[in-house]
Amino acid sequence: MSDHPDSTRIPASRRVARWLRRSVLGAVLVALLVLGGTVFRVWQVAQVDERSSADMIVVLGAAQYNGDPSPVLRARLEHALELYRQGRAGHVVTVGGGQLGDNYTEAEASRMWLVEHGVPAGAVTEAEVGSDTLRSISAVAEVARENSWNSALIVSDPWHSWRSRTMAEDLGLRATVSPTRSGPTGEVRTYYILREAAAMLFYRLTHASAGVAGHGLG
Repeated sequence: MSDHPDSTRIPASRRVARWLRRSVLGAVLVALLVLGGTVFRVWQVAQVDERSSADMIVVLGAAQYNGDPSPVLRARLEHALELYRQGRAGHVVTVGGGQLGDNYTEAEASRMWLVEHGVPAGAVTEAEVGSDTLRSISAVAEVARENSWNSALIVSDPWHSWRSRTMAEDLGLRATVSPTRSGPTGEVRTYYILREAAAMLFYRLTHASAGVAGHGLG
């Protein structure tokens, strides 16, 4: 005779409780695997500089102060200027709206900086929309449609690359990324990678923006 009690003799309440525990544990493990895979993908794409030719170079917005780009935005503009001088695209699209009371939008500040550094004014188009990534990319897609452009080389911070590229592709653009190398480091970097992973998962589930803000990664 077996030493183990027959499962049919276990009270139903205990069987249900055991099943619930196993289900919760399984769900937690799956969630951790999905999050871990997403974090890895954010990190992986951040290492890539595709730097391919495109119809337009897209500079995603970040903070500006009365027309003066913040260090984060300036790093993106310097990178975009390098790509433009290399002939990667004949047009640059600057993106980003403004806060209440601002004299300039992020797109305007970016355009002024690029023109001051030698990019012809006619080669820069402003998309003065975008308090988050999805709105910004949607504005870029609209500019592309108006000009019959099909491809975009996106400049942002490394950890932002995968989500911005995915959104652009979902909106019909052939998108590649060329991130700056001046993004957050240390513990701040870990925070942004985790935040980007969460925002990407939210986008995958809802096709909406997570609404996070700060450091130009909304």
